[in-house]
This record gives sequence, C-alpha cells and structure tokens, in this order.
Amino acid sequence: MNEMKKTRKLAIYGVLTALAIIFGYIELQLPAFFAVPGIKPGLTNIVVVVALYSLDNKSALFINFVRIAIVSMLFGTVIAFMFSAIGGLLSTTVMILLKKTDKFSPIGVSAAGGITHNIGQIIVAMFVTGTTNILWYLGILWLTGTISGLLVGLIGGMICKHIDLNKII
Repeated sequence: MNEMKKTRKLAIYGVLTALAIIFGYIELQLPAFFAVPGIKPGLTNIVVVVALYSLDNKSALFINFVRIAIVSMLFGTVIAFMFSAIGGLLSTTVMILLKKTDKFSPIGVSAAGGITHNIGQIIVAMFVTGTTNILWYLGILWLTGTISGLLVGLIGGMICKHIDLNKII
C-alpha cells in the first residue's frame, strides 16, 4: 500500500472513530429511556455499520473497539468499559458473520447486532452481580435492541448507498 493510500485510510479511520466518539458522548447525555437502564438508541453503531459495509470487517471491528476504549476512558468507568467492550465486540463479530452469508441486509445485520450487544451486556451483568436473576431483563433489552438495531441498520444502509469509503482510499 503506498503512502498516500495509507494516509487516506488513517484519515478515514480517524474521522469515523471521532464520529463514533461524538455519538457515544451524545448518548451519554440522553436521559434513561423511560427510566430503564441500559436502553440507548445505539447511534455509535451507525458508524460501525457504515465501516462494515463501506470498508471491511477488520475496519469495523477496529473502529468500534477504539471508540469503546476512548469513550470509556473519557466518560466511563472500568465496569462501563466491560459492558461496552463485551457487548460491542460480540455484536460486531455477529454482524461480520451474518454479513459474510450475504443473506441479510444491513438492517437485518444491525438488528442482530443490537440483540447480541444486549446479550453481551447481560453476560457481564451476571458476572458482576454473581446471579442469573437478571436474565428476565433480556426480554426488554431484546425488544429495544431489535428496534434500535433496525433503525441503525436503515440509517447506516442509506449512508452506504451514497458514500463508498473504499473509493476514497
């Protein structure tokens, strides 16, 4: 890869990561949805969907992890990092696997990502609390994760139709 191409790729990674961090900060400012903890719109995942469909799998995973680490360092705690990292990496991995099948649109891939993000968070919560008594909460998170995942996938898919980041690189 020549130097100009490397520079462009690095710049795109930086812009997407910065955008995801901004979305993460915006989400932190939103009041809890109906006072139910753990429910967020998933704005940062718009960037992950765009990276997944406009760049490649490795880029989406890298941008998501860097975003999680930076947002956690700037605005969170070690526990928040654990919840975000496990949920984010699990959801991104599932989205990558589903995308590879070519059987799902960005909307379906994103919805599955929203659901698996919540599964990852429940796993961490069970580990932290030492109990499985919180499994009932997964039903609520599945519903909200599916809805936000569908919306994120719709927005991300629309962006990808208009912007091909690989052409810039």
